[in-house]
Amino acid sequence: MKKANPDVVDINNIDQWVNDAINGSLSRPVTPFSSDVVDRTKRIMVSMVHYKELMMMYTCAMKEIRTKFEVLDTEFKIRHQRNPINSISHRLKRTSSITEKLLRRNLPVTTESIEENLNDIAGVRVICSYIDDIYLLADALLRQDDITLVARKDYISEPKPNGYRSLHLIVKVPVFFADQRKDMKVEVQIRTIAMDFWASLEHQLKYKQDAPDQEHIIEELKSCAEIINATDEKMLNIRKQMEAMADTPTEEDLLLERFSRLDIPIG
Repeated sequence: MKKANPDVVDINNIDQWVNDAINGSLSRPVTPFSSDVVDRTKRIMVSMVHYKELMMMYTCAMKEIRTKFEVLDTEFKIRHQRNPINSISHRLKRTSSITEKLLRRNLPVTTESIEENLNDIAGVRVICSYIDDIYLLADALLRQDDITLVARKDYISEPKPNGYRSLHLIVKVPVFFADQRKDMKVEVQIRTIAMDFWASLEHQLKYKQDAPDQEHIIEELKSCAEIINATDEKMLNIRKQMEAMADTPTEEDLLLERFSRLDIPIG
């Protein structure tokens, strides 16, 4: 029987080898891993580095989209004295969620697979006051010549069965790095304050799997979604009525109004 070499690492007993090395118990300098183990380790390290770099690119793409919406909001603030955007948030999908989604679809867990098959790694959510602001902002974003629309799902005109409403856009935006330009996909969700309120509560409640009478709760949530949508539409109609009652400004009135806003902070 071939005698085991105490100075060559057994991959199944690596903790003991590390302790022996720390304590100086190894008889001589060693090559701890076989070439096969070293090669696999290098491949894993390279994949981890590539993954980290890819997440950095998605993060930069989110910043690009967020900045575009902030610019639009600033423009409306100065030119029209109102802000269509109530808030903007963004999120990067967690590694565990990415892996779980790829495995569920029987897809390889690689950076190439992530880029090719997943559209929701980077997400930007824009919250508006009124329903028409949703489409106003979406159209303004899509008119920009560096934005490419990949997919559009209008859950406002066609809500999900549970009552969920929001406008979803998958867009590509170019991100310029030191040595390359990279077109990255970002999921954009645009919804009203009321829609976001409902979606946030529904997201919390749907994880309470042990709640009794699930069907009744689902129906109640759908009913709430209908009420919230009716409220959104009523608030929009009220705003339009108020705008219609206002006197039509003359060209001089508009000029004076814009002049009066010269000192409004831009940031």
